[in-house]
Amino acid sequence: MGDVAVARRAALDALLAFEQGRPVDQALAGALDRHLPADPRDRALAVELAYGVIRRLRALDFALNAAATRPVDRMQRPVRAVLRLAAYQLLYLDRIPAHAAVHQAVAQARAAAGPAAAGFVNAVLRSLLRRRERLAWPDARRQPARHLAVVHSHPDWIVERWLQRLGFDETAALCEANNRRPELTLRVNRLRSDPAAAAEALQAAGVEAAPGRYLDGALRVRSQVAPDALPGYAEGAWTPQDEGSMLVALVLDPQPGEKVLDACAAPGTKTTHLAEFMGDRGEILALDADEARLVRVAENVRRLRLASVRWRQGDARQAGSLVGAGWADRVLVDAPCTGLGTLARRPDLRWRRRPGDVAALAALQREILAGAAEAVRPGGVLVYSTCTTEPEENQEVVRSFLAEHPEFRTEPVTPWLPPALRPAVDAEGWVQLWPHRHGVDGFFIARMRREEVPAR
Repeated sequence: MGDVAVARRAALDALLAFEQGRPVDQALAGALDRHLPADPRDRALAVELAYGVIRRLRALDFALNAAATRPVDRMQRPVRAVLRLAAYQLLYLDRIPAHAAVHQAVAQARAAAGPAAAGFVNAVLRSLLRRRERLAWPDARRQPARHLAVVHSHPDWIVERWLQRLGFDETAALCEANNRRPELTLRVNRLRSDPAAAAEALQAAGVEAAPGRYLDGALRVRSQVAPDALPGYAEGAWTPQDEGSMLVALVLDPQPGEKVLDACAAPGTKTTHLAEFMGDRGEILALDADEARLVRVAENVRRLRLASVRWRQGDARQAGSLVGAGWADRVLVDAPCTGLGTLARRPDLRWRRRPGDVAALAALQREILAGAAEAVRPGGVLVYSTCTTEPEENQEVVRSFLAEHPEFRTEPVTPWLPPALRPAVDAEGWVQLWPHRHGVDGFFIARMRREEVPAR
């Protein structure tokens, strides 16, 4: 074990920045650079602490409210963050002794808010230690939604949506999956390496790598080291990408020499996968409305040394006029969404989303899909994907599009999926993946084809 106190300090800084509205990944990156620029063990612990608190935030606050004389939401911000950090260690971690967690929390509180705060933190944590085995969690039979939402730390509205569709046991399993630390999955760039060579290079550096669950071009890495610190990243040998996300390129199935539009491209993870899939032969246009995020596309393209990709700022809703009607052989619409299929990887997203976001994003998705479809040539392929679990953003968007665009017909995605995932394809030929069922991010994928214009 390295310097636990320094790791806690980095985690605390990240949590304070998160409370001020900063995404946790950005907040943590800055805190790690300030406090832990080199030590991988301490960096890993800081990541575990910060992400763990965000994942378990509601349960931690419930436990602290039971132990404290003052409600969590009325505490000073630094005191609240110190208590959450210590409570996470006491309730969910066993690697740090309880007495050490309390001692460090008291020291942090004293440094952040003075002696009175230190005394308060000490009293609350001692009370929590006495109560932690007999906390009165909401009753699962009388309040099933509240029980799941509190115990598994999700907002009520998300749990209620899942309960209606999945039932209690599956919703509990999904919430549990969202609270597990996700594996880092790498997509091997076959233009620069192969899975065996990439795995060998990682293992030579002391990083354990295993084959992907479904795809032979994927590696699962059991490490909390930042991806860009692993061997092969700078050389373009691989890219971090979940296997559910990798399936999108397989379903689009672009061929060498074709013209492909990635209509919502940033940060370029799927764009570059398409280029690799095509052997870097053809023309791929990465379109995105956010010019700043296109910088990430450019960085990824250069790191992977791809020649077939160009990028352009533009709104996918006007794709037909921007690139030309019928320009593309294949179009990918990986639409902006609520991201509720990625809550394990992006734990703060559950606290930033609001119930109205589902309908608002569904309206935007319908406009984007209709606009991007104009760029598909007759006979060409259109794929719609999201990383969410909600039918309003997935199946309902595609059904609405097909009803309004009779020139498109749906094609079952089954032939392009690994055999183990083919049972997940629904009656309409689309696939919805779930973290608790499939062990990947929650992705939805639908494939459509534009009918050929009959010869006169």
